[in-house]
Amino acid sequence: MRCPACNHVEDKVVDSRLSRAARSIRRRRECLACGKRFTTYEQVEHEPLSVRKTTGAIEPYDRAKLLRSIGTACAKRPVSLAMIEEVVDRIEEAIEAADHREISSQSIGEHVMEQLRALDQVAYVRFASVYRNFQDTTEFMEEVRELVNKARYRARGQQDLFGSETKPEEG
Repeated sequence: MRCPACNHVEDKVVDSRLSRAARSIRRRRECLACGKRFTTYEQVEHEPLSVRKTTGAIEPYDRAKLLRSIGTACAKRPVSLAMIEEVVDRIEEAIEAADHREISSQSIGEHVMEQLRALDQVAYVRFASVYRNFQDTTEFMEEVRELVNKARYRARGQQDLFGSETKPEEG
């Protein structure tokens, strides 16, 4: 690593620690020639991720675009920017875990809906209405009805062995 003060190439590492949600390592270095201290960051270099659109076009993955679309769905909701960034982090972790260099926009949309359903149901319905391209109010109402039913079942604490909700028994 070249010293930013004197351009000398030899230094020693004074301190190392995880940084940025354990995605990089922060190293504090000291130049052996001039004694100046400086900081460097190391992170794994990933192959760029591509997104295959429904039209078949391929474009580079853009975190900012994902943040904007989730932010739009969460507008005027009690959802902070930090919460939105956590959602995007979880989506990116799921994408990275799949270990593909190309992902469909549908797959990203499904990840977003899964995360928004747990975060804020109004934001979920907003996103779903655009993502699923509801053509009439019947489709929209069906989605809302499903959310309400799931919330009722969860409130009663009734889930089957596989984690999905089951109808409560009448009587």
